[in-house]
Parts: sequence; C-alpha cells; structure tokens
Amino acid sequence: MCEVSEDYREPAPVGPPPPRPGREQKCVKCKEGLPVVVIRAGDAFCRDCFKAFYVHKFRAVLGKNRLIFPGEKVLLAWSGGPSSSSMLWQVLEGLSQDSAKRLRFVPGVVYTDEGAACGQSPEDREKTLAEAKLVLQTLGFPWHIVALEEVFSLLPSVLRCSAREPVGTEGAYKAAVDSFLRQQHALGEDKQSQPCPQHPQGRAGPPTASQTEALSRLFNSVKTLTAKEELLQTLRTHLILHVARTHGYSKVMTGDSCTRLVVKLMTSLALGRGAFLAWDTGFSDERHGDVVVVRPMREHTLKEVAFYNRLFAVPSVFTPAVDTKAPEKASIHRLMEAFILRLQAQFPSTVSTVYRTSEKLVKAPRDGCAAGPPSPRCLLCMCVLDVDTADSATAFGAQTSSQLPQTQPSVAEAEAPTVSCCCTGMGRAQQCCRMEEDDPRARVIEQLCYGCRVNMKDLPSLDLLPPYILAEAQLRSQRAEAEQEIQECLLEAHEDGARPGAS
Repeated sequence: MCEVSEDYREPAPVGPPPPRPGREQKCVKCKEGLPVVVIRAGDAFCRDCFKAFYVHKFRAVLGKNRLIFPGEKVLLAWSGGPSSSSMLWQVLEGLSQDSAKRLRFVPGVVYTDEGAACGQSPEDREKTLAEAKLVLQTLGFPWHIVALEEVFSLLPSVLRCSAREPVGTEGAYKAAVDSFLRQQHALGEDKQSQPCPQHPQGRAGPPTASQTEALSRLFNSVKTLTAKEELLQTLRTHLILHVARTHGYSKVMTGDSCTRLVVKLMTSLALGRGAFLAWDTGFSDERHGDVVVVRPMREHTLKEVAFYNRLFAVPSVFTPAVDTKAPEKASIHRLMEAFILRLQAQFPSTVSTVYRTSEKLVKAPRDGCAAGPPSPRCLLCMCVLDVDTADSATAFGAQTSSQLPQTQPSVAEAEAPTVSCCCTGMGRAQQCCRMEEDDPRARVIEQLCYGCRVNMKDLPSLDLLPPYILAEAQLRSQRAEAEQEIQECLLEAHEDGARPGAS
C-alpha cells in the first residue's frame, strides 16, 4: 500500500547537467559558427545563418505569390512597431545593389499619427512625429505622414470598390520581369543605383482643432475597448487606402507577423467575422479592388522579429495604442493575445499549428453570388455582406427579431381607429410611410456585416462617425430605393401589357 512517508519521485540524475542549447552546440545550418539565437528547441543559429534564414522567409513569400510586378508602386504601412520596422529594413536591403535577388518594385512609406485616438498630449505627439521623421529620412523612400483626424475630410468614394485589373498569369509575370530588365539595361546601372529617390511628402498640414475634438469625442463615446480597437483599425485602413489611391500605389504592404495573424484569426472568430478570415489573415486582401493589401511578414513570428531587430539594430518608434496598459480582460483582443502567448509558452507549436490551419482557408463567394450581380458590401470593412434577412434561423435573424417590440399593444391602442396611409394604393415606392427614413441609425446598420453591427452596438450615436461614412450610407439607401421603384414600375408595365393578350 502507499505510504505517506515514501518518496515516489525519480532519483536525481548523476553527473553534470546536459549542455544548454546555444552555448556548447554549433549552428544547425553551417555546423561551424557559435549560435547566438535559439528559435525553437534544437534550432540554434549563428548570426549570419539567422540573417540568411530571416531574409529567405521574406523573399520566399513574395516570390511564391508573385503579386507584385516589377516597377509597381507599393506603399509600406509603417506603424513604428517591431514587425513593420523590420519589413522596412527587408525592403531597403532587397533594393540595394549588393542583394543577390533585388526587389524590383518602387516603395513608399506611410505613417499614421493616431495620438488623438489614444489620448496623447500635443507635446507627446510632436515628439513621436520627430522620431518617426528621423527614421523615415534615413530610409530614402518617399514618405507620407497623415493624422487620423484626416478621416473627417475624406470623400465617400473611398468606400467604393473600384474596378481591378485582371491578375496576370505566370507567363505575364515573366514577361513583365524581362521587360523591366531590358528597360533597366537600356537606362544603365548608374540611374538604377537609386531606384526610389527621396521625395519626402511630409504632412499636408496639422489637423484642425475641430477635427481633433471630433475624433476624441468619437472614441470617448465608444463603450468597450473591443469596439474602440475595431473602429481604429477600420478608420486607419480607410485613410491608408485614400493615401494609396491619391499617390498611385496599387499595393499596400503591412507588417502583420505570424503571431499577430494568429491572434487576429482567433479574435475575428470571437467577433463573428468567420466568413472573412481568408481576407483578414491571408497573404493578399483584394476586397478594395484597385488596391491590394499584402502581408509579407506573415511567416515570421514575434520572437524572430525581436531577435532580428536586436541583432541588426533595426530602429523602431514606440507609439502607445488604445490598449496600452490595459488589463488582460479589458477587450477580446487583449484576452486572445494573452491566451495565445501563454499557450505558446507551454506548447511551442501552438502558433505554427493555428497558422498552418489558417492557410487552408479559401476565398469563395457566397452561394448564389458568384454568377450574379456584385453583392452589396459592408459600409465599414468593405467585405461582402454575410447577413441574410430571409433566413430567420441565422444569428442575424435572431438579432433582428430581438430588436422588435415584444410587448402586445394595449386594449386602448387596439381599439383606436386606424389612420389610413397617405400613400394608400400607391405602392411602397413612397417614402413617407417608411420607418427607415425616420431612423438614420437603421439606415446605417442595415448596410453593415454581422461583426460590424455587433461593434456598432457599443457606439451610442452614429452621428459622431466621420461624414463620409454617413454620406455613403445615405447614397446607398437612395440608390436602393430608386432601384426598387424602377423594378416596381417594370413589373407593373409587364402586367399591364400581359392583360390585353390574356383577355
């Protein structure tokens, strides 16, 4: 029988402890150099081999997808963080003459000042902008600094999906490369030594006090931190999209790492955005039409990015976010991040497993939308609407039915004489009896996907949104009403023409 005094633990090993990986071992790649980085258990790299491994990942992602053609203008979205800073340095080294396989596109950098949304003081914002300008000037790329307050001056056209050129085949890509190389040879190598001369754009002008106040009032009115983060991401995307279209960029590069994409995938599932996971976490995002968002850092983990920036002195700029110093359970984003990182610390294959699973997601249109006319898109995230009002069994149907009045009318209301409608017999084309016209919030909500509708529930008043969103919502509602009127007129004309023949 078991005794309390007995010790069931295994005896301690006799002899010296096993050697620590990364000190007495050799590099797993060259078998000669002393390792300085241990990425995974048993994967110890020396300095040179780790750099080659890191650079190869970045180049392999771009080369495998072949979405960026030679000579194409690409906008690099830089936030000042480690991943986006590392992306800038990868592009800078890839464009140099010493690179074995040079990158052939023309880069530009955009930095978004989000200090007003994060509650920064004007002095702190100026200090952060000075540090960002210092880094941008060392790159030599054309750069643009925009403030988040500029969303209040955008036009409604930024929310419209423009026509996109058809994606070229592999033969078209090779032909574009050959044509670019011939052109480069004709111009001479002297002119190609600086493929992207520095033309700093700077800021068009500091935001006005009214814009800063409107942005602060908007974010202060949001009830939850989760909705704040989603709203900030949406407005940032709209502003970067506007900068890309204004300056002629057809691609936008973001610095989303593998770890961040895994957290984003789990967060999107919790927020009801499961239908858009392939667009939110894939290598390319074509929802905007003429501007494609690509994520070349999606193969790098945060650990690899931190080691690379530390070893090779990649500069970055710290900018506080809306969730800085927030507790773990303050938002769904923070909770998912803590869950994934804690699980990764205990099981090192967590991030890679979830990431490989996300790679199997396929971008497919909804049933019945592939061959028909273009489906309506969400007003905020610009994805195809994933709600179906005809199906009451969906979550959206349950949400909509829960918003209807559940109480029965009183006896006095039931016995009250009904007032005839002012447009009786004139069809539903008239607008005086529509409740949607009296409720601007309903007009906006009906044009949102399920995930954006859930987030907008935490915004008490939609009047605080930027004017371009409200203007586009009104324009879409008027267009839908006009199309409905035309359809009703066509049906009535068809019925009137069919009656004489039937009689």
